[in-house]
Formats: sequence, C-alpha cells, structure tokens
Amino acid sequence: MKRLKKILKRIFNKEYRKIIMSKLKNKYHLVIMNDETFENILSFRLSPMNVFVAVGTGIILLIFGTTYIIAFTPLREYIPGYADVHMQENVRKLTRKVDELEKDVNTKDLYIKNIKNIIQSGEVNVNEVSATEKPQETKSKSDKNTKESTSIKALERRGLSGIYFFTPLKGIIINSFNPKEKHYGVDIVSAKNEPVKATLDGIVISSGWTLEEGNVITIQHDNNIISVYKHNSTLLKKQGTHVKAGESIAIVGNSGRLTTGPHLHFEVWYNGIPVNPKEIINFK
Repeated sequence: MKRLKKILKRIFNKEYRKIIMSKLKNKYHLVIMNDETFENILSFRLSPMNVFVAVGTGIILLIFGTTYIIAFTPLREYIPGYADVHMQENVRKLTRKVDELEKDVNTKDLYIKNIKNIIQSGEVNVNEVSATEKPQETKSKSDKNTKESTSIKALERRGLSGIYFFTPLKGIIINSFNPKEKHYGVDIVSAKNEPVKATLDGIVISSGWTLEEGNVITIQHDNNIISVYKHNSTLLKKQGTHVKAGESIAIVGNSGRLTTGPHLHFEVWYNGIPVNPKEIINFK
C-alpha cells in the first residue's frame, strides 16, 4: 500500500508530469541506411508523442473501417454468426409459396379422390368439391345446399359453353341425369352392336371390367373434363391410349350387375362435378 501511494504521488506530481511530457516530446532521428555502404536511404524525425498519436489514429481508423464493413456491406455475410441480409424476405416468400402449394395439393388430392370414386362407384362428394373451389365462401350450410345446383350450372356454362362434344351414341334416353339418386349420367338405348365413340380428344385413364358397371372406359380430356362410358360389351381401347373425338372406343352392351338391358351409361365430369350430358350434347 505504501509503495502504491508513492507511485500515485509521483503521477500526480506536477514536476513529474512535466518530466514525462518533455520525454514524450524529445526528438529522435530514425535512419534507414545501406548496411554495406552506410548510405542513408530514408530518415525520419520522430518523437514518442508523434508515434503514439500515429498508432492511436491507425487503431481508431481500423476499428471504424471494420465496424463499417460489418454493419453496412454484404461482406458481413461471410462472418460467422451473421445471417443473409435477405433471409427474412426469402423466408416470407417461401412461406407464401408453401401455403399456395399446400392449397393446390389439397385441391388436386380431392380432385383425384373424386376421380377414383367416379371410376369405382360412380359417386362423388359434391359438397367437398364446392368448398375446395370456393374456400373464401363463409355462408351457412343451408345456403350452400339451396344454391348447390345453381353454382354447378354456372360452372358448366362458364367452362363448357364453347366446347363441342361429339355424340358418343345416338339413341333414346331412358334414364336421365339425377344427382339426388346418385345417377350422374344418362342411359342411352340404341341398336345392337353400335359403336360407342369418344366425345372429345383425350387419354384413356381407365379401361376394364367392374362387377357393378361391367366393361367401363374412362377418358381424361383437356380443361379438367372426364367422360365415362359404362356397361359396354367390348372395350376397343386400352389404358394410356390417346383417342380422337368421334373415334370408336367400345361396343354398346349389357355388362355388369346394375343393368337391365343393352344400353350405354354415359357421364361427363367437369372439375370433379357431374354435368348433365343432355345440356351439352344432342343424342337424337
């Protein structure tokens, strides 16, 4: 403690401070010369004060430059611990894209589910499709039920009005379109062994036999349109085959358990919703 007090007294002593300042201001000559010829190359007059000021200024400039680079230039991305300056914006964009893709996937999953139901049992959940097509709708269930047929007809007019459908089979309609009884198409009676023709260009997505509908062929067309042809005696096209409108795809028949005589059960689906074929095709 005594030694510390002596040191503090010396530091705060005016004479001692004068001695220190005078030493800091002392001039020194820094000479750079050739070692062999002793020729002066460079020489500097320096003082400890000048060296201290120069070194201090250099350190301050170095700290300022480093801070500026870290704070205001893209180089900070290469410093461990700092994230990309655009990361938050990219995360928001990716989040929006994921939400959009999720909605799109859910819609397509429901669409594929309904296609499977069409092929397997001829049934579809129209309420689910309507909810998927209009997710922003917040009306009550009673309003949806009363306006369901109206929305389907509006959907038909909007998407199918400009499309020409080839008549798959000319004849007499003995059973009309009736969604309430789960009859999503029309039954057409014609002459024996008449060819059944594709109503539009498309690709055969299903061609085979089922217990209830017999020989069934299903065609996927453009604009999310599907046509289904049931109870055929013979199928002329295989799955994956591309067909043209008016091309023969089957022969009318009486196959399957749900039939009482030779006829064609014909269905048209648009965006997973059954459409009345009589409104878009002339069967006479």
